[in-house]
Amino acid sequence: MEEFRMLSTSGILGYGYAEESLKIGMSWGPHVIGCDGGSTDPGPYYLGAGKSFTSRLSVKRDLRLMLIAATSAGVPCIIGTSGGAGGEPHLQDTAALVREIAREEKLSFKMALIHSEQPKDDLLRWVDAGLTKPLASMKPLDAAMVNGAERIVGMMGPEPFIKALDAGAQVILAGRSSDPAQWAGPAIRAGMAPAPSWYAGKMLECGAEPTVPKEPDCIFLRVRNDHVTCEPPNPIRRSTPLAVANFALHENSSPIHHVEPGGLLDTSGCNFIPVSDRAVKIDGMTWTPAEQYTIKLEGVEKAGYRAISICGTRDPVLIGQIDSYLETHRTKVAAKAASFGVPPEDYRLIVHVYGRDGVMGGWEPERAITSHELGFVIEVVGKTQDIANAVIAMARTSMLHADFPGRLCKEGNMAFPFSPSDIEMGAMYRFSVFHTVAVDDPCAMFPIEYEKV
Repeated sequence: MEEFRMLSTSGILGYGYAEESLKIGMSWGPHVIGCDGGSTDPGPYYLGAGKSFTSRLSVKRDLRLMLIAATSAGVPCIIGTSGGAGGEPHLQDTAALVREIAREEKLSFKMALIHSEQPKDDLLRWVDAGLTKPLASMKPLDAAMVNGAERIVGMMGPEPFIKALDAGAQVILAGRSSDPAQWAGPAIRAGMAPAPSWYAGKMLECGAEPTVPKEPDCIFLRVRNDHVTCEPPNPIRRSTPLAVANFALHENSSPIHHVEPGGLLDTSGCNFIPVSDRAVKIDGMTWTPAEQYTIKLEGVEKAGYRAISICGTRDPVLIGQIDSYLETHRTKVAAKAASFGVPPEDYRLIVHVYGRDGVMGGWEPERAITSHELGFVIEVVGKTQDIANAVIAMARTSMLHADFPGRLCKEGNMAFPFSPSDIEMGAMYRFSVFHTVAVDDPCAMFPIEYEKV
């Protein structure tokens, strides 16, 4: 075909979009519709806990409209990184929701579930074979890191999506996937060149982000062999050369080189040409296949249990000596914790000071406090939840009542906006696996399960 058309409903499934945008986009005849379902942006907790960072109600609303539109038009509906993180619990929760919608709306279709959570036995075998490499500043992957991880997923490329489409799946739910891969796959399968197909995926992955005004909504891409055209269905939005070029820079260490499963997308030669006041044509992108196909691995390990308390002060005497006050606070908390048998190595106490350096911490260049009030998030990470809860209770009490030079207030130093003041956060996680694994078959790590819904 000369042109392949794709409609993305939003940046993340559950972020919402205008229903009218979907209707207009469907009237333009897309060959596939879909939405990216997740990201590592919200942090490691969701992968470790097996939970989604979007609400079930909002995801169901978005999915319902998409499934009705796709089945009515007879085109595939594809969700990448299902459930927010793409692990097995996330994939199964999304599949259950699709089945529920199908029952309620009396829809029938063939569904593919593409699994991405990796068995530890396989991971250990790859480590022993020397097939894994670290990313960024991570140390080489070893057995202890694999066994200590709560969950490890592989980030699939376009090939599993192509395989599922070849098998006749109309609804595809994928585990963890490269954000553009769910779009590049169908376009490449339709005969489009890899470079514009991958570039289209970069534009589609975040919905209406390459538009003004920016807000979660739909975006429509027309892919041809030498260019793509980007246009929002919603008449209140416009794709402009600046908005599109701006968006192409996001979430990447290089502004022009985008490493993806199986190759490199180079945008250094791109031209951004307005074809109307609402649409932009982009050409000049190139694709270089990798000598060795690699899959990114993402894994998290449990790092303890967290509890927090939130408070604030507008006492000018206290604010004027906040550093010494917090140092005294830490010392008192440590002494009290030791008195009931909690050694310093069993917890960490962190006080985030908003109004000074709460956002940037040690990187904050403006050290002078200019606000009349300060906000504090007191955080304790303990070896157990009981330890975290006990230490946060003492930290909150000490923060509230500790004396300081020049103190006029003889009651509490802090205002607490919530009761209960101590908030149990449960298990916390940290990223422990950011590595790649070399593979011969891009689909081997991602088994596909088919069912008639």
